[in-house]
Amino acid sequence: MDRRRLTRFAWLSVIAAVVTIALKLAAYLLTASVGLLSDALESLVNLAGALMALAMLIVAARPPDEDHAYGHGKAEYFSSVLEGTLILVAAVSIGVAAVRRLLEPRPLEQIGLGLGISIVASVVNLAVAVVLLRAGRRHRSITLEANARHLLTDVWTSAGVVAGVGAVALTGWQRLDPVVALLVAGNVVRTGLGIVRRSVAGLMDTALPEGEVRALREVLARHAESGAQFHALRTRQAGARRFVSVHVLVPGEWTVARGHQLLERIEADLRAALENVSVLTHLEPLDDPSSWADVALDRSTAAPDSFSREKPVRPPGPT
Repeated sequence: MDRRRLTRFAWLSVIAAVVTIALKLAAYLLTASVGLLSDALESLVNLAGALMALAMLIVAARPPDEDHAYGHGKAEYFSSVLEGTLILVAAVSIGVAAVRRLLEPRPLEQIGLGLGISIVASVVNLAVAVVLLRAGRRHRSITLEANARHLLTDVWTSAGVVAGVGAVALTGWQRLDPVVALLVAGNVVRTGLGIVRRSVAGLMDTALPEGEVRALREVLARHAESGAQFHALRTRQAGARRFVSVHVLVPGEWTVARGHQLLERIEADLRAALENVSVLTHLEPLDDPSSWADVALDRSTAAPDSFSREKPVRPPGPT
């Protein structure tokens, strides 16, 4: 799928945010519930996050150029970091409002109508979140997935607020409303930290998940039957694009053409094992000691006599 088409999902999120903000503000004005106000504030964060997601999806869809030879996929992480940060800011705002209302309780008004409007807003968020989550997983977009999870959190938050306001209506204890708002703030903090943590991991070139790396090693093990060995397998991810590099060691008597043919088959099989993967291979002779001197990421930092052979990838045998 053309990555530029993902922006339609971001537009859907923008529209949903505008609709839910209007609904939740109306619910707050009708009831004077600080819990419902906290819900509306979080929807403002949803709008800011959706606009940022839209902008970063547009940037991430740009093709590689002279200044960005590996593409622009990492732009998606900036959107996620900003959204996570805005979520944390909203949590602080919710907490402050809740503490004030806890110290100075006020009676709620028109509870039934206000809760009805809030529930409608939650249904809108739930529908959009399901669409975004499916699209994010299908197209490996951390921006869409983070936005979806934020909306899902908003749905559960709204459910908590509705429960709090309903409890006030049943018990008459006005402080239940701000207590629920504080619980909402705590949940929002947890979600924001999770989004920021995952985004930072992407910006730090964290390796692919263990299951995906295992799939790559299985491919290499199959090719080891030809007499080749492998080391310096490195992986990372930038948005939807995965990057894999590996050194392929072959017998010194092989011709360049034979080695090249092996690399072509290896790269094709690695690309078949994972979607959206760019593969870089490096051919080396098995019997040359210098072939084993480049296992470390920065070869120049180690003394020539300090290199130790990384355990090569070999075909699986009987145990």
